[in-house]
This record gives sequence, structure tokens and C-alpha cells, in this order.
Amino acid sequence: MILSLWSCSLTRELPSNELLLFEVDTEGIRESDAEALRSLIRQKPNTRIPLINLSPGVLVHSLGKRFYDSARLAKNISESKQEATELSETISRGNASRKIEKRYRKLNTRVNSLERKLEYGNWFMRTGNPRVILDSSETAISRQQMLLYLQNNGFFDAAVTTQTDTTGKKASLTYRIEENSPYRIDSAFTQSDDPDIYQILDKNKKYSQLEAGERYRQSELTSERQRVEDLLKDSGYYTFSKSFIEYNVYKDSVEKNVVIEQVIRKPEQGEKHRIYTIDSIVFTIASPNELIPDENISTEWNGIRYIMYQDRYAEKIIGSRIFQKEGDVYSKNAVIETQRQLANLDVFRLVNISFDTLGNSIRTNIFTRPNQKFQITNQLGASVTEQLPGPFFSHSLRNRNLFRGLEIFEFNFRAGLEGVASATTEGGVYRSRELSTSASIIFPQFLVPFNFGTLEKFGRYNPRTRTLLGYSYVNRPEYVRDALNTILAYTWATRNLRHQFSVNLLDANLIRSSLDSLFQSRLEELQEQGNNLINSFLPSYVSSISGQVIINFNQYGLFQRNQASLWRLFVESGGTTFNFLNPESLADRSLNYFQFLKFQSDFRRYIPMSTNSTFAYRLNLGLAKPYGISGGVLPYEKYFFAGGSTSIRAWQPRRLGPGSFTPQTREDGTFDYRFEQPGEILFEAMFEFRRKLFGYFDGAFFIDAGNTWTFEVDPSREGTDFKVNRFYKELAVGTGLGLRMDFDFLVLRLDMGIKAYDPARPEGERFILDNVSFKQPLGERGQSVFNIGIGYPF
Repeated sequence: MILSLWSCSLTRELPSNELLLFEVDTEGIRESDAEALRSLIRQKPNTRIPLINLSPGVLVHSLGKRFYDSARLAKNISESKQEATELSETISRGNASRKIEKRYRKLNTRVNSLERKLEYGNWFMRTGNPRVILDSSETAISRQQMLLYLQNNGFFDAAVTTQTDTTGKKASLTYRIEENSPYRIDSAFTQSDDPDIYQILDKNKKYSQLEAGERYRQSELTSERQRVEDLLKDSGYYTFSKSFIEYNVYKDSVEKNVVIEQVIRKPEQGEKHRIYTIDSIVFTIASPNELIPDENISTEWNGIRYIMYQDRYAEKIIGSRIFQKEGDVYSKNAVIETQRQLANLDVFRLVNISFDTLGNSIRTNIFTRPNQKFQITNQLGASVTEQLPGPFFSHSLRNRNLFRGLEIFEFNFRAGLEGVASATTEGGVYRSRELSTSASIIFPQFLVPFNFGTLEKFGRYNPRTRTLLGYSYVNRPEYVRDALNTILAYTWATRNLRHQFSVNLLDANLIRSSLDSLFQSRLEELQEQGNNLINSFLPSYVSSISGQVIINFNQYGLFQRNQASLWRLFVESGGTTFNFLNPESLADRSLNYFQFLKFQSDFRRYIPMSTNSTFAYRLNLGLAKPYGISGGVLPYEKYFFAGGSTSIRAWQPRRLGPGSFTPQTREDGTFDYRFEQPGEILFEAMFEFRRKLFGYFDGAFFIDAGNTWTFEVDPSREGTDFKVNRFYKELAVGTGLGLRMDFDFLVLRLDMGIKAYDPARPEGERFILDNVSFKQPLGERGQSVFNIGIGYPF
């Protein structure tokens, strides 16, 4: 092993005239953005394993290089091109067989693949990283870029120098930065001969990016120029552009401040910039293809002229998504919003808005082409639960413009297998068979109980009404359960998608179950001890109304360099209508009924720390309280569970808690985690540090803490109830490492969670992280849990 590591040393067999860039550092950064400056350094050391001179990326690259033969690749490319040329001549003469044409296409594909491999190397070379050799020209460019960045951010008197220290074949490079005093904005003023423009800018000056006392930044001039252009274009100045805006910066080297002059130039022709008004609007729906004749149907609705290839589209729905009317002043924002909301209808595959001008008038032309009427999608894949991949097949059918009111009909079918742990037999993982199907209609407006007067009022919020009828079937080792479901829901969102809302006015489920004899016996045992969980598995009717709001700060989920957050709030009331009925009328019933209240708050934040590392965390709180005719029991789907790949990762899925409840033990003294552990109170806190390693590979270190509890004492599970004076002692803590393969379009994830603090053990024995040692790197049996997943955990 030692010889193998030595052979992969970063400096081994390095030519005498080359130095390995081993370390890069910066000094002297006080007020500048240190991360932004470091990102300008063009050469950065290879990622290495601490304490040893070994880089996994270089190791993978070197492995690929051993099997890389550029001369052989060039020869194969030449031979393939020559054969392809000969076949092309045969095909051009018109006497080629299908076999020859197939061979020609195959050769072209092979040439493209070989050329890519010749330019970028094989897969191992593309995944890994070559050794970074110190290059003085790259250092000079980095130094120049850093100086330019400093000057563009107010440090006009800054200086950047470099120092290189060598030890053997290793080079340590230090960028020394002398910022000196930054220049600040003394004042900013606008010069314009147009009183109308000056008045608009003066009215909105509180939104200016140029604030007195702030450090000068050239990026703020760019932002201010864009703001002024957008403001004027939104105020009727259709032909205005930022090319008419100039900035003059006057420096005072004694006071270390600047005065910024903003100049609005006149157009080449005319004395003033023109304000344009909407003269007319023409909305065209062209034929989707040449096979469908264009009937040129012409109608008019609410001042908008419609030209359609067929009379099958509702003008009032389309009009509610057009936010400029005849006589309005031209608004860029209204045009953008019109295009966005028309696209959100998912009926048109093309939405193009153009303008014709005559004098100060604008004719708006909205040209659209309908999307395909029917869309069929089939998917075959696999999901991973209990570390067991389960195949699934899904089919979806979409029918657009079902009733000629731009409605969308959706039919979905899904069948699959899933790995689950049996609750009735010792050990092992079993297959759960699942099948679900649903049919829904999505209306592009609010329906009952709202009236049609809301159509234009809420058009810019993409209102939708969704009706659904569905059926689901689950066959697990413990039970067989099928359910009939119906939903009436409303959804809408703000224009910038920062706030998304949904309200389920009706969510009704009719459930039928058939229990395994062993599982039923187990539930009956719990019932005798005072636990009525069996009621969740009996034939039942579950209805609820719910509402949800998602607040997305700075486009969370795109994982850009900026900080971003997501906050999801969910409220649900089950069996609300039973509050208005006489309880005695439900005394003799063949179905179980439930009344409950449920609340959940899920907050997530993503904080980039550098170009290669980020810190993310999640805080998740949930409360679910049964009352009334529920008899202290929730529908099983409404309980909270902890543990699993997107929860506390050191515990198996749905097996943590509640509280300090101690599961039964096996003969070897380890806990028996066969049974899922439902709870009514949930708290989770997950913290994760992510860092790019090399190529497609990312690493993560995480700490998870949380648990579930019940509101009332559970006689069959001691220690499950929530108590203020002890809940903090019952927070389970797990830690671990993760490895991810990030292909941009797909993230494959492997997390290893290790129990650090287990509340199921007696007090004083709950900290078990010290069980991990060189002899037992995974701790005692059951202390480590491996989670395979797709995508990030949060």
C-alpha cells in the first residue's frame, strides 16, 4: 500500500524545469471580497488527502493517461474518415443499401466520439485532474485580474505582488494585496434635458443603486444603468436603451471620494425620447402544422382582435393573460408578464410578441402556435429505499384544451416495487408492490365558489383549479391497502415565483385494508396496552382541507453562488365538517372517521462559502393533533416519522423515536428496528458541509439531530410523550460522510450515517460515538447506516 501511494506522489517523475503548485495563499485582504479575489486566481492546487501527498483527482487522471494513446486515436480517426468518405461517395451515386447507410451513420458517430476523446482524453482523464504545474504567465494574468477587480471596487490605489517559495519540487505561491484606502461615493446626480425623464428618475431615486457614503463599485453602475433602462421602458419609452446612459466619475484623491454624474443623452433625431401608447392588439393562433388547414377565424373580445386557425380557444381566458390594453402606455414589464403567463398555460409551444410603430403609437402582435394536442410519456426507472433498488413504470397522458377553455386533462399510472422492512418477521427486506392511477382536469382559472369576475383580476398570478380522482393500491408484507381519492385544489403564484400558494378545499379518501394475521395480532396486542394504532388500518374515511405557502428566496434549488433559502408552511384540518354533526349519529358506523389538525414548517438555507464548498442546513418542525371522534388516533399517513436518507440519516427510515422509547432487543443485545415508529411531534435539524472533490465527485460531512414525540402518554411505548424538562435530552444526533456524483442533470448520493447520541439508551449511556475506533470503524452492530439516494437530501 505504501509503495502504491508513493507511486502516485504528485512530484514523482516531475521534469527538472517544472514545479508542482502545492499551495496558494492571499495576504492583505481587509475590506475586499476575499472569495471573489481568490476566484480570479487561474491556477489552484490539486485537492489532496490531508497529511499525505496524494490527490484522488490526479490518481484517476494518471490511471486514464496510462491507457491513452493519442497516436492510435489519430490513426483510428483517419481510417474511419477515409471509410466514411468512400461510403459517402457510394451513397451519393444512389446505389447504396440500407446496410451501407447504417454503417455510414455509425462511422460518423464513431469519428465524433474519437475526436472528443483525442481533445479531452478518455473518461478517467476527464473525470480526474492533471497535476497543476506552476506557470508564470498564468500568475501574471491572475495578478492583473485581481488588480483590475480592486480598482473596479473602489481601491484605485491598490497594488498586487506575488512571492514564490520552493521546497524541493513544490512551489508555494502567495498573492500580496495592498488595498490602501477605498474611495467612497460623495454624491450622484443626473443630467438630462428632458424634464419628463428627469421627473421619472427623481420620483424613483430612492431605488437608486448609487448611495452616498457607500464604497464605489463599478458593478453598481452597471446595475443602475439597467435599472434606469427598465424604469423608462416600463414608463412608455419603447425605443430607449442603456446606450443612451453615460457615467462620468470624478475622483478626489485627497478626500478619497468620487462624484458620479449620470448623463441621459438625446436620440440622434428629435429633441426628446418618445412615449409610446398601445394602439391595437392582435393575437394570432397559427395552425400547428401544414396538414391542418387555417380557417382564419377572426373575432374580437375586450378590445383585442383574435385570428385563429380554428374556433376552439376561449378568448376570455387568453385575454386574462394579456396585461396591455388599447390606450395604455407601453410597459416592458407588462410585455414580459404577458409572455410568461401565456407560456404558463402550457397550451402554446411558441409565444412571440413583436411591435409595429407609427409615430407614437404601437401595434402589438402576439403570435402563437399551439402545442401538440396529446402528449404521452412513459418512464422506466428505479427508486432506492431500505438500500434496495425497486423498479417502477409510469405512464402519463396529457390532453390540452379539453373543453376549448384551455383546460388540461391528465391521466397518470404508476406501478412499482419498493424495498421495505417487515414488521412481522425478524430481519430481511421485502418487496412492497404499489400501484396508483389518477385522472385530473386543470382549469386555468378559479372555479366555484369564486365567480368569473376574478378571471382578469388574478390572471397575472397563474390561477389554476385542479380536480382529481385517483386510486392507489399497496401490498406490503403486513397489509394490503387500497384507497379512492378525490381532490379539489387551487394554486397560484406571485409574478417572480417567490411566493407559491395552494389550497385544497377538498381532499377526501376512502380507505380499505386487509391485515396480515401476525401484524393484526401485533396491533391487537398494542390495543390491549392502550395503543389504538389499529384504528389507522381499519376501513376508514379521511377528509381534510389544507393550505400551503412556499416562500423561495433567491431561487433556492439552482445552487448558484448566491445565498438562497426556502420556507414551506403547511396547515391541514381533517374532519372539519364533523364539528357540525351530532356525534351520536356517527356512533354506529362501518367506517372509521378522523378529526385532526396538522402543521408543518420546513426551512432550508444554502450558503456558498467558496467556489468549491457550501454550507446548507434544514430546520423542520411538525405538529399533528387528533381530536373529537378520532379517539386519539391519526390516519397512518398523517403521522410524522424520523430516520432515512432525507431525515436523520444515522437511523433506518421511519425507525427513530418517539422520544426515549426503547425498542425490543434481539438476542445479541442490539435493537430490533422492524417496526415503524409514528409520532405526532417532529423536530429535525440537519447541517451539511459540501465540497467539490474532483471531476463529478463531491464530498459531504453532515450532522443531523432530531426526533419525534407524542402529545399524550402512550402506555405501550414508554417515554414517547413530549416534556419540556426532558425533550432536549431526547434529541438523537447522528453524523457521517457522504459521496455524491453530480452530473448536473442527476445527482447520485451515498451517505454513511453513524449514531452519535441515541436517546433510546439509558441516561448516561446515550453518547456512543466513542464506540467508533480503528478496530471498529463503523462502531458496534447497527450503529452505522448507509443511505443510497438520488438528489440532495435538502
